[in-house]
Amino acid sequence: MKIITLLSILLSTVAFSQESDNELPYFQLPEAAKSFTAGTVAARQVDALGFRFYWASKDLNTIDLDYKPSDVSRTALKTIAHIFDLSRVLLNATMQEPQSKIETDSLSYQVLRSETLHNLKKASDILKESEDISQYKIIFEDHQYEFWNAINGPIADAVWHCGQLATFRRVTKNPISARVNHFTGTVKK
Repeated sequence: MKIITLLSILLSTVAFSQESDNELPYFQLPEAAKSFTAGTVAARQVDALGFRFYWASKDLNTIDLDYKPSDVSRTALKTIAHIFDLSRVLLNATMQEPQSKIETDSLSYQVLRSETLHNLKKASDILKESEDISQYKIIFEDHQYEFWNAINGPIADAVWHCGQLATFRRVTKNPISARVNHFTGTVKK
C-alpha cells in the first residue's frame, strides 16, 4: 500500500509540476452550501483550512522555506510536509482507508502544496455529500478514532500550522498578500 501511494504521488508530480497556481483549489473559498448539515459544516471547515493553506503557502522562496524560528523548530518546508501528512489523515478518513505513512523528504514544495490542496478538496467534496459523517473514522493499525478526532486533530492542527507559516512569512519579509480576506474567503482584485 505504501509503495502504491508513493508511486501515485511521484507520478502526479509530473502532472502537478505543469499545473499553474490558478488551477489549484482554494484561491477563494467555494460558495457556501445552501443548508447546514454535519457534512456541509465539516466540509466548510476543510474548505477554510484549504483557503488559509493556499495563501499561507503561496509563492514561498528558498529563504521562506528554510526559515525556522529556533534550532528545535521545523522549517517552513517541514511544516508544509506536516500539513500534507495531516491532509492525508483527513482524506483517508473520508475515504474510509487506513492510515499509511509516506516519506516526504523527496517531495518538492510545489508537489507537497499541490497534493495538500487536492487532498483537502477531495475530503471536502466527500463530506459535502455525506449524510452521516460518523462513518468516517481515522484508522490506525491498532485503533480507530471517531470523526470528532479529525476536527480537533488534523483539521485544527493544520489551521494552527497555517498560522505558523503566516508568521514565518512576516519574519522573512514575504507576508501574505493584503488582498486576501480570511473572514470572507475572498481576494480583492
